Amino acid sequence: MSVQERKQRERVERERLIVATARELAEQQGWDAVTTRRLAERIEYSQPVLYSHFRGKREIIGAVALEGAAEMAVAVRAEAAAADGPRARVAALARAYLDFAARNPAVYDALFQLDGGLAFANDDTPQPLKDAFAALLESLGEVAGDGVHPGLFTEVFWAALHGLATLTRTGRLLPEDAAQRVELLVDRLAMV
Repeated sequence: MSVQERKQRERVERERLIVATARELAEQQGWDAVTTRRLAERIEYSQPVLYSHFRGKREIIGAVALEGAAEMAVAVRAEAAAADGPRARVAALARAYLDFAARNPAVYDALFQLDGGLAFANDDTPQPLKDAFAALLESLGEVAGDGVHPGLFTEVFWAALHGLATLTRTGRLLPEDAAQRVELLVDRLAMV
C-alpha cells in the first residue's frame, strides 16, 4: 500500500469517526450538544483536523443525514420485501419508516428537520436521498391507483408518515394508537 493510499484510508476512517461521534452525541444529548469543539475533544483530534473534513456543523449534519437515508432505505426495503402482497408491503413499509424514526430521532432530525445543506427533489439531490425515496416508491408506486402519478402518491404518503412520526415523537399523538394509525393510513390512503 502506498503512502498516499494509507493517508486516504486514514482520512476516510477519521471522517467516519467524526460522523459516528456526532451521531452518538446527538442521539444522547440532542443536536445542540454537537459542536466542533466537543467533537474534537471526543475524537481526540484538533478542531483544524475536524475542519479539514467538514466546514462546520451543517456539513456534519448532512453527512449524518446521508448515512441515515441509506440505513432507512435498507430497513424499508427489507420489511417490504418480507411482506406478501401489496397491502402487506405498504403496511410493512409504513411500520419500518415509523420504527426507524422512533429508534433514530437525531438521524431523523438530520434528514428532515435540520439544515444539512442537502438538496432535496432536484437534480443535485445526493444519491442516498434519491435511494431512500426510491425505497418508498418501489412499494407505493404499485398502489397509487389509476391516473395517479406514483411519485406524487409516494410524496403524499411519505408526508403522512412524516407527520405521524413527528407528532408521535413530540407527544401530540398517543403512542398506543400507532398500529391503528398505520392501518387507517394503508386502508384509506393506499386503499389496498
